[in-house]
Amino acid sequence: MLNLLNTFREKVRLFQDIPLLGLRLLLVFVFIGPATMKLGHIDGTAMWFDSLGIPFPYLNAYLSAVTESAGFVLLFFGLGTRIISIPLIITLLVAFFTVHIDNGWSVIGQSSVPEIAERLNMGREILQEYGNYDWLTEKGKFVILQNGAENVVTYMVMLLTLIVYGPGRLSFDYLIEMKFGKKD
Repeated sequence: MLNLLNTFREKVRLFQDIPLLGLRLLLVFVFIGPATMKLGHIDGTAMWFDSLGIPFPYLNAYLSAVTESAGFVLLFFGLGTRIISIPLIITLLVAFFTVHIDNGWSVIGQSSVPEIAERLNMGREILQEYGNYDWLTEKGKFVILQNGAENVVTYMVMLLTLIVYGPGRLSFDYLIEMKFGKKD
């Protein structure tokens, strides 16, 4: 039985880099949208940051835009993965404390919560009476965006995983380490 477990563990180790690549690529898609939006609308981003009480809103708008832009590029290539993950986590911590923390856990409001259910029902009634409800809900349900911490915390855990385990062998970091790293 122990031999079977050891054999299984050795076989699984052959594929350990695929989930790390998957984490990196998922995070690329997480950061590419906000990064390009911030870069393309830096004035709006700075005004939004100011409304959130973030100090030096223009400086922080540029810092977050550059961090997220560098982040998605470097994560895509697996280059400087551990290093870029740190400022990305800091950016997410700012988002957590300024936007998400007061909104609970869930991104989408749970209809089992009476307050959410009431808003959902009222929204549906308004849409059915004054809007094209069938067209609006053809591709998905009408929901209440709660904007909770769920995604932000998930992304931070993903980045922490990359800090601890690195980007894997399917990365430029690995190639650089093989070429210039210590030889035992």
